Amino acid sequence: MIRFNLLLLVIVVLLSGFSLHNSKPYLNRWVISKGCSLKVGGSTNVNKFSCVIADYYKPDTLTFYNGSPQGAIKINGVLKLDVQNFDCHNPVMTSDLRKTLKAKAFPKLTIRFLSLSRYPDSQEEDSVTGTVTIELAGVTKKFDVDYRYVPGVPGTAVLIGTRKVNFSDFNIVPPRKIGGMIQTNNELNVEFSLKVKVLN
Repeated sequence: MIRFNLLLLVIVVLLSGFSLHNSKPYLNRWVISKGCSLKVGGSTNVNKFSCVIADYYKPDTLTFYNGSPQGAIKINGVLKLDVQNFDCHNPVMTSDLRKTLKAKAFPKLTIRFLSLSRYPDSQEEDSVTGTVTIELAGVTKKFDVDYRYVPGVPGTAVLIGTRKVNFSDFNIVPPRKIGGMIQTNNELNVEFSLKVKVLN
């Protein structure tokens, strides 16, 4: 009887080790491809403006893990963008934005991906929500983001995230010009577009 129980224990241990060895610890991975961008849109009391960091590319990886029983997906991944690369298509406005965002003291805008409500449908366009933290000008805030997932050729996709934020979220005073006659509104529309290779 003792010998049988010992044999059973050995079999269970071996099977458990086999299962752990062959099952990957993550759900999926995405590798960032060339052609990513971050766009910030806003307005003043006289016009609108749009500033962009175009063609961001670093071989970052987003790793997705099974999360809560409710279906949430945990993410491990981060983007670090150079604030100095913002281009507002107007030299004066570009310089003003970089100064406002304290580019010299805090040169990086960091987006850290935390979770998705669920893993998107890989075969067709899909909409999901998620959570990120944005670090800007030395301040980090957590935000919910609306995503649009657009599949491309097999193994590729584009993830487009949108969110409204305020200068004041990061303790930043919106810039003013000409003695305060031109005032930038507090609200900004942020959109980041990620081109990725989907790995299994």
